[in-house]
Amino acid sequence: MKGSCLCQTVTYQITPPFKIFQYCHCSRCRKFTGSAFAPNLFVPPEQFTWLTGEAAVQRYEAPDAKYFATQFCSHCGSSLPWLVQGGSNVVVPVGTLDDPLDMQPQGNIFWQSKAPWYVDACELVQHDTVPPRAKRS
Repeated sequence: MKGSCLCQTVTYQITPPFKIFQYCHCSRCRKFTGSAFAPNLFVPPEQFTWLTGEAAVQRYEAPDAKYFATQFCSHCGSSLPWLVQGGSNVVVPVGTLDDPLDMQPQGNIFWQSKAPWYVDACELVQHDTVPPRAKRS
């Protein structure tokens, strides 16, 4: 399976089988993604390869974190896969995959620290495209 950043400068490949797919609600993942949670796939390092643009990959390690780090494209800022501190897993932001993932998330982690404004997407109104503009009176 292949993945990339928004500008296509950085591309990578991952090879199944994968360890786990889960949603992380920790405050670090929320900050990094700008979202309610991070959909992360855990891959053994030997099943991950940068294909192009590795020189454009920037890394940030939180000084007080045991495992957390982030990586992003220095051109477009997109989240990119990152090797956890200690090297046991590569965390792949699922939204960066170009190929469909034939796997469902197995759970939520750090649920107790989820955003107080979080509402399950299934509970919200759904539109196939941009919603129609509200009529002004």
